[in-house]
Amino acid sequence: MTISLDSRSGESKPGASTSDRRIKSFRSIPSPDTIRNELPLTARRALAVQADRDQIADILAGRDDRLLVVVGPCSVHDPIAAIDYARRLAPLAAEYADRLKIVMRVYFEKPRTTVGWKGLINDPGMDGSYDVERGLRTARSLLLDIIDLGLPVGCEFLEPTSPQYIADTVAWGAIGARTTESQVHRQLASGLSMPIGFKNGTDGNVQVAVDGVNAAAAQHVFFGVDDFGHGAVVETVGNEDCHIILRGGTGGPNFDDESVASAVAALAKAGLPERVMIDCSHANSGKDHNRQAEVATEIAASVRQRRAAGDSPVISGVMLESFLEPGAQSVKPGDEHELVYGKSVTDKCMGWEASATVLAALARS
Repeated sequence: MTISLDSRSGESKPGASTSDRRIKSFRSIPSPDTIRNELPLTARRALAVQADRDQIADILAGRDDRLLVVVGPCSVHDPIAAIDYARRLAPLAAEYADRLKIVMRVYFEKPRTTVGWKGLINDPGMDGSYDVERGLRTARSLLLDIIDLGLPVGCEFLEPTSPQYIADTVAWGAIGARTTESQVHRQLASGLSMPIGFKNGTDGNVQVAVDGVNAAAAQHVFFGVDDFGHGAVVETVGNEDCHIILRGGTGGPNFDDESVASAVAALAKAGLPERVMIDCSHANSGKDHNRQAEVATEIAASVRQRRAAGDSPVISGVMLESFLEPGAQSVKPGDEHELVYGKSVTDKCMGWEASATVLAALARS
């Protein structure tokens, strides 16, 4: 017999469940194994992903002196526009390959400060229908198409189970500022197969990102799901290819030389590689897409000066929010057909022309 409290009287009532009192419904979704078999990562694609992961890990560890550049939309809402962007980015990635390792930012999950559209996987129609099954298939298909263009892809991991559906295609991953202190996400990163960047906290706290890198390098045992969608106990060996990302905070930017030196000192104290990635958007640019290009130019100059002086290249990578059209547009349920093509629906992004100019400046550095 199950017992629950009557919500009106507070008295126990035999026969009623005490579980799921606030759950509206459960809906089964295909297992990760099913989706991956429908949209397979072929042997050729797998070799490309692994080669990209190895190169990125080498850059982050200082074994490769190129600059890692993660560039692309704040979030993907239109797969057609994302492929259009990828087709423009791929030739530049090939042209600058001896100086830059360009990874396309392909983010499907959006953490929200309050509420709002949660990303293409969660609500691909942007209409409140929450067709997650369609979202998972759309996301995986897009990643495979981008890989076929010769571009590695980078994703932020937010939901602890969604990586099972797409992570085999991803060359580089991120843990966002809102989740970098989360034990769940540190455990998740410890078992992921690609390099992972931990952003500093939204308040600008860099130590939580350093702690995240240390925690992710350790072995963990935690609750999760297996390839067939069954609950499982997950044991990991730890991920040694993690790093921090400076994205500024409520106190302002942290990409200046003093802030970078402070972050490097924290890494050294923790016994970690003394190298950082800098996010040119978010608090480092005041969420101003025009300022983002200026920040990237300043970072390029700093990189160039350090290398000319023979100093250790402590800046190993940069991140840029970029799309076909500059700025951003608001999105409301049901207005997906009125959106401007190639324009962000979340944070403001640089347009394509400005992005190409910034990539050229970074290559020159």
